[in-house]
Amino acid sequence: MSRIKQCFDRLRAEGRKALIPYITAGDPNPQMMLPLMHELVEAGVDVIELGVPFSDPMADGPVIQLAMERALAHNVGLRDVLDMVREFRKTNQTTPVALMGYLNPVEHMGYEAFAEQAAAAGVDGVLLVDLPPEEAEEVAPLFRSHGLDSIFLLAPTTTLERARRICENASGYVYYVSLKGVTGSAALNVTEVAEKLKQLRTITDLPIGVGFGIRDGASAAAIASVADGVVVGSVLVSQIAANLGDPEQARAGIAAIIRDMRAAMDR
Repeated sequence: MSRIKQCFDRLRAEGRKALIPYITAGDPNPQMMLPLMHELVEAGVDVIELGVPFSDPMADGPVIQLAMERALAHNVGLRDVLDMVREFRKTNQTTPVALMGYLNPVEHMGYEAFAEQAAAAGVDGVLLVDLPPEEAEEVAPLFRSHGLDSIFLLAPTTTLERARRICENASGYVYYVSLKGVTGSAALNVTEVAEKLKQLRTITDLPIGVGFGIRDGASAAAIASVADGVVVGSVLVSQIAANLGDPEQARAGIAAIIRDMRAAMDR
């Protein structure tokens, strides 16, 4: 059983929801990653989504695009991200880590080589934003054979028929994008999200995490009331951008946001 499934099973038994932060690996520098990952765990997160820096992100808004630029300025690539996970696993064997990124770096490494190295490093799941379900029918089983969950995005515009096809190849959890737009967008309609999740639950038993537009304890709690997990990214990455000269303050700001969300979700 994967760490991700164990995590969601435990939370379900406890009557709680998953808090899933996204951070860009190597932002603002590679040295900050390990302390930040551990800080996130101490603050109460359940799964860490680690963004793989890429020069042409298509789903990410300006906040995360700039984070990727900062990471790329330090020449952080896919192999470096795997090394970060490997270091994290030396002292944390329980918190699931999912890589979120784009196809190009994985294709460059080769799917088989990537799956082997990611599993060996301690990665638990992979979300490739631009991997279409038509190609996933070959990739997902390969990942699964190495113990990696394949996580997919579902959008408000995804038809139920296409969502069914996507979910057939998914494992771990699926990530529902709460609104039409890029990361960091503000217009969050919980009623619309709840209605969409109700439809999705007719076609999959997988946990559903919801992201985009979650900024504070109140929005996290609102989404947690209808979803299995809350994914938060841009508001955390903004703390790094606002404190580029003070990594300690950046970590403290991120931890404060996470603690607020965790407390609000658990109330």
